[in-house]
Amino acid sequence: MAKLAKKKQTAKGLRFEVVNPNSAGIDISPKEMQVCVPADRDGDCNRTFDVYTEDLHFIAEWLKACRIDTVAMESTGIYWLPIFRVLKEAGLDVILVNASDVKNFSGRKTDATDAEWLMMLHSYGLLKPCFQPENIARTMRNLVRHRDNLIRSASREVLHLQKAMEQMNLKLNNVFTDILGKSGQAIIKAILDGERDPKVLSAMADARCKKSREEIEKSLEATWDEEHLFEMKQSQELYDTYQRLMAECDKKIEEIANQYTATIDTPRAEILRSEKRDTKKNRIDFDIEKTAHDLWGVNVMRMPGMSRASLLRLVGELGSDFTEKFPDVHHFVSWANLVPNNKISGGALLSSRVPKKKNPVGMIFRQCANTIRATKTPLGDYFRHMKAKGGHLQAMVATGKKLATIFYTMIAQKQEYDESIYTNHHRTQMETKVSYLRKKLERMELELANCG
Repeated sequence: MAKLAKKKQTAKGLRFEVVNPNSAGIDISPKEMQVCVPADRDGDCNRTFDVYTEDLHFIAEWLKACRIDTVAMESTGIYWLPIFRVLKEAGLDVILVNASDVKNFSGRKTDATDAEWLMMLHSYGLLKPCFQPENIARTMRNLVRHRDNLIRSASREVLHLQKAMEQMNLKLNNVFTDILGKSGQAIIKAILDGERDPKVLSAMADARCKKSREEIEKSLEATWDEEHLFEMKQSQELYDTYQRLMAECDKKIEEIANQYTATIDTPRAEILRSEKRDTKKNRIDFDIEKTAHDLWGVNVMRMPGMSRASLLRLVGELGSDFTEKFPDVHHFVSWANLVPNNKISGGALLSSRVPKKKNPVGMIFRQCANTIRATKTPLGDYFRHMKAKGGHLQAMVATGKKLATIFYTMIAQKQEYDESIYTNHHRTQMETKVSYLRKKLERMELELANCG
């Protein structure tokens, strides 16, 4: 692992030490790679390479021939991914840095100077690496993100389906909570098969529907325009196709997850199930709760607000060893964008706001926090307390930070979730508050008696 910056005392004052002498810098673009190594490693130490696969492997071989151990590169779009994977597989320590962190170079800007600047900063340990999971975890993350794209695509087709029905005055949304449910899908497929009689269609509704049969029948009287029926047909077929593709994606994710968990050399303890109900819509077709337990050693599904969909995203985004890449929980919640960025100058706090950037992990914890806003739990009480102080958005961020802290601590310490800890802490807080109010009441009674 690349070392961080160090200072040493010299006759001329403090100077930075070279902590990564075997370092290189790579400036990445869509059409070429500019690679710079220390001047004593090769006569041509700052070289340009093409971006084809054989060139990427040649870069890895050249760096190893130059006795390079660690490489720094900018996060330029998605063009860094192929070279990142090749260098990782070659056994090099690769760090990805934010492009905004290395833009303070003054003078003429070229690819060669950018690569040299990256190499120099990295040799002194002045670059802050971005969090990156290992290659097999990245494979799983790509599939999980692809699954989310399929869900969004399916949702768009549902909107198209609803629009076509509204234009024919087919009011299924008024009588069914979800047209993707058993009754809604049965009626829609019958309509697409040619059935138009409202009485026949209404008879397909489940007997447990809250709306009366007469109201359902009235909602099924429509104009039956040919073009809108055609739109309905294609939107329904596309929705069914996306559902089929999602099931295939789940099988592939399960396959990669089994390969991933097989590489984890940790004792497999018996899993303590959360006993949470699974959703019917966009259901995950494998046991993600057990997969996450095999990766992390604890069942984070038992946390309040944690769903199977959120758990799948966290597994894909973080991988198994993320606690080793963050020094402590404070670095983790800061990276997840769940704490304010305090700007201090002259001893005064200039601003304290959460940066406007979208971190996928932070967004997951905010969504989890939003689901517990009405629950009768200590964390639900905390959400409502923060909402009363600063509003709904502030409560989501604050509760999301608390959930992220619990999540990190559970995995780092291999400790299962225990709500009694937070219940006892809440009871202690309330007892302290009652004691304070009693003392305040006694002082006010004494002051009232003196006034008399």
